[in-house]
Formats: sequence, C-alpha cells, structure tokens
Amino acid sequence: MRNGILHLSIEKEMKTSYLDYSMSVIVGRALPDVRDGLKPVHRRILYALNDMGLKFNKPHRKSARAVGEVLGKYHPHGDMAVYDAMVRMAQPFSLRYPLIDGQGNFGSVDGDSPAAMRYTEVRLAKISNEMLRDIDKETVEWRDNFDGTLKEPVILPAVLPNLLVNGSSGIAVGMATNMPPHNLNEVVDAILAFIDNPDMETRELMDYVKGPDFPTGGIIYGRRGIFDAYSTGKGIIKVRAKTHFEEDHLIVTEIPYQTNKSSLLKSIAGLVKKGIVQGVADLRDESDRKGIRIVVKLKKDAVPEVVQNQLFKHTSLESTFGISNIALVDGQPRLLTLKDLIFEYIKHRRNIIERRTKYDLRKAEERKHVLDGLLVALDNIDEVIKIIRGSADAKEAGGKLMEKFSLSQVQVKEILSMRLQSLTSMEATSLQKEREEKAREIDRFKRILTKPGEIDRIIKEELEELKKVYGDERRTEIVDAEVEMDIEDLIPEEEVVIIVTSQGYIKRLSLDEYRAQRRGGKGLVGMKMKENDTISDVFISSTHDYVLIFSSDGKVFAVKGYRIPSGSRHSMGRAVVNLIPIEGEIRAMLSVRDFSDGKLVFSTRKGIIKKTKLSLYRNIRSSGIRAINLKEGDELVKVKLLEGGEKIVISSAKGNACVFNEEDVRSMGRTAAGVIGMRLRKGDEVVDMEVAKGDDILTVTENGYGKRTPLEQYRITRRGAKGVRTIITNERNGKVVAIMEVSDGDEVVLSSKNGMMVRIPVDGVRRQGRNTMGVKLMNLNKGDKIVSVTKV
Repeated sequence: MRNGILHLSIEKEMKTSYLDYSMSVIVGRALPDVRDGLKPVHRRILYALNDMGLKFNKPHRKSARAVGEVLGKYHPHGDMAVYDAMVRMAQPFSLRYPLIDGQGNFGSVDGDSPAAMRYTEVRLAKISNEMLRDIDKETVEWRDNFDGTLKEPVILPAVLPNLLVNGSSGIAVGMATNMPPHNLNEVVDAILAFIDNPDMETRELMDYVKGPDFPTGGIIYGRRGIFDAYSTGKGIIKVRAKTHFEEDHLIVTEIPYQTNKSSLLKSIAGLVKKGIVQGVADLRDESDRKGIRIVVKLKKDAVPEVVQNQLFKHTSLESTFGISNIALVDGQPRLLTLKDLIFEYIKHRRNIIERRTKYDLRKAEERKHVLDGLLVALDNIDEVIKIIRGSADAKEAGGKLMEKFSLSQVQVKEILSMRLQSLTSMEATSLQKEREEKAREIDRFKRILTKPGEIDRIIKEELEELKKVYGDERRTEIVDAEVEMDIEDLIPEEEVVIIVTSQGYIKRLSLDEYRAQRRGGKGLVGMKMKENDTISDVFISSTHDYVLIFSSDGKVFAVKGYRIPSGSRHSMGRAVVNLIPIEGEIRAMLSVRDFSDGKLVFSTRKGIIKKTKLSLYRNIRSSGIRAINLKEGDELVKVKLLEGGEKIVISSAKGNACVFNEEDVRSMGRTAAGVIGMRLRKGDEVVDMEVAKGDDILTVTENGYGKRTPLEQYRITRRGAKGVRTIITNERNGKVVAIMEVSDGDEVVLSSKNGMMVRIPVDGVRRQGRNTMGVKLMNLNKGDKIVSVTKV
C-alpha cells in the first residue's frame, strides 16, 4: 500500500474473485450434498414446511404462504426460484418419489406452466417424513440464517437415500451434475448388501441396482453406459419410448425422461410434413389422467417397424441421458461411483444414528435421574413434607432436601414442583415402572453405542421399513441389446436384382420391376449403357444383405445392398469406383446375409484354386481386404459360394474342363495362395469356374457357339488334373468364354465386345456330348466377340 492506495495485480484479483464466486455457486446453489441429496433451496423448502406444521396428514396451505415463509426466513432470492423448485418437487414426472404433495395445477409433461402460487396449495408428502425424521434430536449441525435471527439445518437427517432414488441435476461454474433416479427397492437391497460386504464391486452391486428408474418409464437399451456411470461416475445411456402396434397404429405409452410431449408431437408432425418421416397418415394425442397414449396412424403401404425406427432416429422418442454423478462431499465437489454414493449414505446414517442415540441416552439418563429423586422423596414422604413445611421458602427447603437425601438441584426442583396426586400409591407405582423402563432404554442406548454392528443393524431395520412402506415396482425397462441405430433400420427389406456391366457400372432394381422387364420382351437388352458396355453379372440379393465384390487383383470389398444405387429400368447405373476404392476389374459378386456359415472357392487364371471359410471375411474394411494371394502374373477369375457336396468345374480357354469334388480342396486361411486346381497345357488359361449340383453345363465360345451337356457325362477327376474335353475349340467356335450350370426354364444373356446383347432360353439349346462342336447361339458382326454370359 502506498499513499493509502492498495495496489493489486488485476490478474490475481480476477482469479481469486472468480474462484470465490464459482465455489459459492457450487456449494450454495448448484450441487446437491451427498448426504441428503438436496440443494440449499430444496432443503430450506422442506424444513420451512415442516416448521409450519404442513405434514402429510394436515390440510394443504397456499403455495404463496409457503414461498413467503422460505423467502422471509431462509432463502433471500427470487420468489419464482423458490416456487419453481417447489413445483418440481411436487411433479410425479420429474421426481421418482415426489417430496411435496401439491394440490392444483403443477404443470404437465406437455411443458405446461404451473398455475400461479396464489392458486396452488402444498404440504409435505408422506415420504418427506423420512427426510426430516429425528431433526429435533441434535442429529445435524445448524447455522445462522441469512440475517442471523434464526437457525437452519446444514443438512437433513434423511433416512431416505434421496440422492440415489430421486437424482439431481444442476449447472455450476465449470462443472455440472446430472444424476438419474433409481428404484427404492433396488437401492435399499444394494445398501443392505453393501453393509454386509463393503468389498463389493460394481458388477456385484448391479445385481441389485439394475440401472436408472425414470418416473416416466421408457426402455434403457444396453448396460454399458450404466456400468460406466456406476464404475466411474460418468456414462451415457440411451432411452427409448415404450411402443407397441395395434393393427395399423403405432402406440406410444411411455416417453423418455424429461421429454416434452407437446414438443415431441410437433416435431413428428413437422418431420412428416417435410417427408423425412414417411408412412404416417395421422397423429393423435389420446393421453389422459391414466397415462400417456400417442397414436400414430400408419399408411396402408407403410412398414410399421421402419416407421417406428424413423421416429426413433429423428425424434426424441429416443434420447440420451448423460450421467454425471457430481455431488458435495465434505463441502467439496466430487465425481462419485455407485459404490461411493452408497458408502457416503451409510456413513451419513451411521453419524445420524450415533448422534440420535447419544441424544436419546442423555434424555433418558436425565429423566431417570429425576425419577430417582422423586422415588426417594416418595419413600421418605413424611420427612420431606416436614422439611418443606419447616422451611421459610423454596430455596431453603431445596437446600435442606439436597443435604438430607443427597439429591441434585434438578431432583429437588422436581420434588418441590410435585403435585399432591403423585403421593397416591398408583402414581408411585407408575413412577417406578417408568424408572425401570428408562433403565432398560439406557442399557439399550449404551449397547447401540458400544457394541459393534448395532448401528448397522438399525440402519438395516429402518431401510427394510422404508422399502415396505414406500417401495414400488420398477418403471423403466432395461434390455441388454445396445441400440446401434443404423440407416439399415430405416430401410424396408426387399429382394432386389443387382446388375453389373463390364465397364464397372452397377445398379439395383426391385425384383418386381425386373420381372416386368423379362415379360416385356427386350428386357435387359433394352437397358441404357455406355457404348461398347455389356452386362457382366446379374444376381438376386436383398437390401439388407452384404454384396461381396471381388477384384481381379485378389481383393474383396463389402457393400450393403441398400447402398447400391437404385436405378430405373433404362438407367445406366453408377460407377462402382464411386462406392468402393476398387482398382482391378470386377470378377465376381456374391450376396451374403451373414458370415457364420458357408465357404468360398476361388479360381485364378493360372489354374490355382482355394477354399476358405466365409467367416474369415466377416470384418471387411472400407478399403477392402486381401481375399487371396496371387502369384506374379496371375489374376482372379471367379469366386463362388459353397454349401457342401458340390462339384467344382473349371474350364480353360482351349475347351478343357476339370471336374472334381469340392472335398478334394482343403480349407485354407484368408491370405493363403491356394493349390493347383487344374493343370494347363502350354498357352492355355482358365476362363471360368462353376459350382455344380447335377444339372447341365452350358459352354459358350467367343464366336457365338455353345452347347449344353449333362454334368454326368464329365468324368470326375482329382484336383490338379488336366481335365476332359468340354467343347471343340476350332476356327469356327473360337475359345471358350464361359461355362455355367443351367436347367430347363433358365434364360441367359450373351453380350459382345461391341455392345450387342441377346437373351435366349436355355430350352432352345439342345443337349450334346462333350466332344462336339455345339450350335450357334448368337449372330455376331465381323470382328465381334462374345465377352460375357449371364444367367437371368
């Protein structure tokens, strides 16, 4: 200080002042005390109502009167702050076990404001007795009120584990608390078990406390967030509304905690209007005093589960509750686990019961002391009367009695104030019985204070009684499955046809539209494609299936069916490279629902074959994974699914086919290179592979010729053989381009290098022996060649 001026660092002063302010907010307003689970305003409301005599069995009083009592004596803040806190304590949709019994309009789950305090009335709820029990027995500390004229309790005795059963929420400076409510029965059971075994871990405690129990019910999906919150103090849980279907209606009967029903309905209506939620024909709120009932009428063509999932995805019918168990412990904010919360409650109750017992013991000893004096006086009543009558005043009489019978001042005072009726034998007997009762009470209180486990026994008894009187059934259901909301949940499952072209364009059509194309005559031949592009594959899948795409360089990619762009019958589709980072050519595409069963068989240009369990391809990255290790200069030709027991047919360009049982190939790892499947002559190469079950084998050559031959005419060899003749490859036929298993009724599309396509029925191709020339299947222009054959 210089010249009477105090010089301070503004940075230091701001820091100190802000810390003082933040701690004032944390301790005095925003965070609950771990012992009674109350913030100062709630504690003052309960104490003030109790002080006014507004017990649960007394008439209600105007809320304005109660608010005035709290403001004038204990809480010098705004009247609406007190009234809002009082209202929340009375709302059955805000507190799991309301502490205030309100009469009148206290708001609704629609977000309606409560009536003004001059219209509503309040009194303590019955369960609030368990918050205030024994407050008059020196069980808690007291402090001056804001003006020093009255005393208020620092905490309440709280037999009710209020912080656990009712939770709390509040925003302080630099921290916030958001503690969920729980079921009283479960909390009591957990506390009882913890008293018996303080070494219990979170998993064991969760056998009793299953999870939060919200007053509005709902469904909690998954236990991971619950376990995180209970073991660390922080966690996130997902809560969904409880719904069911009634014919073409979706009925909502419970909504997530703290969800505004009116806002929810407006949100649904807005999303339907914008087209974000589809399939909703009408929306009605049929809620009444019996409970919530939101009726969503569905359109005739709507898939109920899809509409339901759309509502969960886009509205507050599904919400997250972020748990943050921060409360004041010894005046300091702490992040608390479930074990910590239970421990602090037990610690608090042990302290309360010890203080209560000491108080009761002192009062019992004081009364027994008085009774001892009265009984001495009765035993010597004649002499006592003589002393009193012979004394000038009460002071002299008291001194003589104290000296004569060794009595205390307190005892003498009671003797001197004793009424004449106490001299009767009946009164004397009554005093003797009371003295014996007090002696027994003193012994009991001393035993509680000295014998280990007695206080815990009392805690248990009180909790059991609490459970018996106030316990109820759980309202919030907990299911084990985590909610992983995926776009797939919003898409109806349907069978689709996926069409791929040789230049890498892909699209999907609904199966109905595809069948309409086939009936139309031209069908696939009429679809729009780029110049010289041809159809390379057509297969049926589902919007919920995985489509495995195998490239010529031995990699595999996975795409959900619904991610393949939907196209019209004449659209070109979309380039595959826009879906996956594929570099080589597409050589095979398979539809897979799950990866638990089945095997894959691979064939390469140089005659290598490999069989692998499908389950090894369960986790395919977005960038793809290695499906087979190829030797230098080799490339993947075809991949097929095996069910077991099939014949594998490998065809070479020069007209040989090697047929063997799939059991001849042992299963290998995902990155294995494979083994010899077919030995090739010089200059020959594998062009196709088929997994056959016993029908005909259609062989097609590049010059448009082909034939079908029964599989039984192919000699079964061992893996690694050169195979047998499947078709004569001469100047007329050219090389083999494709083989496939066919049966009567099938149709195939032949596509040429120059973009020509023709669809032919397999019935029109007559059966021939293996070593034959075949018949013309497609007329080609000079220089044109067939490049792909697809069964449709």
